[in-house]
Amino acid sequence: MTSATIPARRLAGFYLAYFAALGAFSPYWSLFLKARGQDVAAISVLMSLWYGTRIVAPSAWSWLAGRSKRPIHWLRGGCVLVLGSFLLFLLPLGFHGLFAAMCVFCFAWNAVLPQFEALTLSHLGARSERYGRIRVWGSIGFIAIVAGFGFALDRLSIDWLPWLMLPLYVGLVASSFANDYGASARTPIHGGGATFRTQLLQREVILFFVVTLLAQVSFGPYYTFFSLYLEHHGYRPSTLGAYWAIGVAAEIALFFAAAWIFSRLDARKVLLFALVSAALRWWVTALLPENVPLMVLAQTTHALNFAAFFAACMQLLVRWFPGPANAHAQGIFYGFSSGLGGVLGAWLAGALWHVDEGRAAFLAAGAVAAFAAALCALSLRASIRGPA
Repeated sequence: MTSATIPARRLAGFYLAYFAALGAFSPYWSLFLKARGQDVAAISVLMSLWYGTRIVAPSAWSWLAGRSKRPIHWLRGGCVLVLGSFLLFLLPLGFHGLFAAMCVFCFAWNAVLPQFEALTLSHLGARSERYGRIRVWGSIGFIAIVAGFGFALDRLSIDWLPWLMLPLYVGLVASSFANDYGASARTPIHGGGATFRTQLLQREVILFFVVTLLAQVSFGPYYTFFSLYLEHHGYRPSTLGAYWAIGVAAEIALFFAAAWIFSRLDARKVLLFALVSAALRWWVTALLPENVPLMVLAQTTHALNFAAFFAACMQLLVRWFPGPANAHAQGIFYGFSSGLGGVLGAWLAGALWHVDEGRAAFLAAGAVAAFAAALCALSLRASIRGPA
């Protein structure tokens, strides 16, 4: 497959819209929920739905799409459902209303990205190293919105947040209708289940999913309470946005360099480096939140513990599950690793938030990341000795 056959701009456009919306949600949604009168316990429950629906939504939606003659309909339908459910947040909802709206919204949101990852890889084929150059536009959208919204919310009430986010979801729907799967992924999966299960149950693959689950657990305090944690230490919304933006700026640089990195390092080694950097990042965040230079340095490691980690996961998934099977593997990856791992991470954050003003949550996150790194190192040693 030549680069001329890859619809890079259309693919990049979807990532731009999707992660721009995420750039508004991740740093500021907990502040919006707080303004709606929700306490820390309620926010923890509501934000856990972001991860809880990942357990079911990616695999269920991908399973249905994989057996459809037109799988793109499931992607587009999911995006329309995202927009429709988001409109509910414009209403003055209490906890139970917010809970119901979050269930639908988070389910739809988590259903669409694994499908689009498979769609992108179906166009890239053997050129999977080009993934970073396309996915980077998601990071660019994220950083633009997280910084812009930070300055806007210094001047506007946080109650304006859903109205500011609404155009981003309209753009997501439009982009979904501008894309379609590559020819290699348009054939429904009716057979090959036994082969897929055999590959899924390989020791190296099982350990990969465990490691990625633990990595997502370690991100729980960051995704759930990082903005509240910094606010507690005296940071303004624009500064919160700047910290998020620093991390994503480093992520952008990494994605541009991804092809060069993976031509020189095996994806499993990159995964190990990412996990070690995550452990150090969470420990710095826990112990030195008011040390601006070190916090800036910790945020730049996002290039490793998110961007390099994620790019390495995509490389390994396309290696182990090529062709139409990749959509199913993506669903399992998002459902088990991101979904279950995210729920456990949000629970960890909520359970430890009141211990030592949130510091204990980030200390525990660092310990989880360090344990994941140890498992990854064992897997790497085993693979060097030979296949299981």
